[in-house]
Order: sequence, then structure tokens, then C-alpha cells
Amino acid sequence: MYLKIVLWKDNDADMKISIITASFNSSKTIRDTLESVKNQKYVNVEHLVIDGLSTDNTLKIVNQYTNVARVISEKDNGIYDAMNKGLQSATGEIIGILNSDDIYVDNNVLQEIADVFRDQTVDACYADLQYVEETDTNKLVRNWKSGTFQKSSFLYGWMPPHPTLFLRRRVYDKVGVFNLALKSAADYELMLRVFVKHDFNIHYIPRVIVKMRMGGASNASFKKRIYANKEDRMAWKINNLKPYFFTLYLKPIRKIFQFIN
Repeated sequence: MYLKIVLWKDNDADMKISIITASFNSSKTIRDTLESVKNQKYVNVEHLVIDGLSTDNTLKIVNQYTNVARVISEKDNGIYDAMNKGLQSATGEIIGILNSDDIYVDNNVLQEIADVFRDQTVDACYADLQYVEETDTNKLVRNWKSGTFQKSSFLYGWMPPHPTLFLRRRVYDKVGVFNLALKSAADYELMLRVFVKHDFNIHYIPRVIVKMRMGGASNASFKKRIYANKEDRMAWKINNLKPYFFTLYLKPIRKIFQFIN
């Protein structure tokens, strides 16, 4: 599954950033997400909300925001299917994903992203993320400081936080979209394609740009974490990549230090 090629004017003034928000019964949190995109100082933003037929007030809240460029609400096959629908609909040169329980930390985030991509050689960028309490986004729970990327980083259990990742459309055109055969590690597998399998020019922003609430889809039970670890192994295998014997053990261990930090 690959993206349709969309033409755009390739200059600073016309560089559009598409933000994809996947939602399902997200009425408790999605207003914060919508506000954090609406209040960005960078104005050339296309915000897409891909909803899985919510039965609460999610769509009622979304429809109050005139800055949302498009809303799709239909049955899907999970969060990554929703993201893929967003990728197919997005028309921006730069694409980011901000889920319905995530927020940008301030109003300058997308301006900073645009400044990074003014260098036409940059294919991707990522930054740091903070996990916060579900009911109070000012209370820090876990600090994910990404650090700079090296080609061997993934072998040592490293990965960047997916909500901070922004890619040029040409990257998706080359590597494809999320693999729906993976239920919990599709973002990890996509990043293996982007960071390891191909030689893209990747930029690191050394600051927190996203807050993520604990309790979201990626913060599930310990049992689901075990399953995710098995899928991580599958992600390497389907890309014909070979991790070290300790790679997938280091990945969850790194999370422990994020709590300490």
C-alpha cells in the first residue's frame, strides 16, 4: 500500500504541514489535542481527524473546530488503519501524527518543524516526549529524551517517540505506510524502514515537543507489552534485518530509565 503522489509548490511560503489525529470515543481528551493544533503559530497546517465511528461526543467536539480540514468517521481495523487513511488523505509536504490523547507542549512546535524542513535535504525529524498523568497534563510521569540517532541505535533498543516524528511525503512514497499485520508494533516497524533500512537524512530536535497521556493505546497492560515485544521481533524479520540477541531486551529496559530521568 503506497501513497498517491500529490503535487505541491516546493518553497517556504507554501510548505504545508499535515497533522493526522486518529480517534475513537475520545471525548475526554480530544479537545486538548484540537486546541494544541489550532493554537500553533505556524498557519499552513492541514489537520485531519480520522475517527472510528465514535459513539460518545467525540465528533460533536471535533465539528466545533473550523480549522479541521477534514473529518472521516467510519469503521476501521484499528489505530494504524486510521493512520493509513489519514496518510492517504493528507496533502501536505510534511506529515505528522498527533493522537487524540496527545498535545503539543507549546504554540511554537510546528513553526520549529517547518524551520527544520526548510533544509530541503532533511527527510525526517523527531524530538523528545513527556508522558503525563491522564487527568493532569502538568504532572510528569516519564521523560523520553531521545538523543541523537546513529545507524546502529536500533540495535541497542533505541527508538524515537512516534508522536514526535515528522516525515516528508517522499519518505512515505518510498517506504510505504503502516503494516496492518502488526497490531501494536506497526509504528516500530515503520521506523525500522525509515531509520535502518534506508539512508534518509534525519534531524533531531533536542527538546520536548509532545506530551502524551498515560493510559493511551500505546500504554497498555504488561501482558500486551509482552505481545508487543514479540511483534518487535517480527518487525525485524519481515524487513530482513537482524537484531542482536539482546536488542529486544534492551528496548523495554530503556523505558525504566525514562521513569528515573
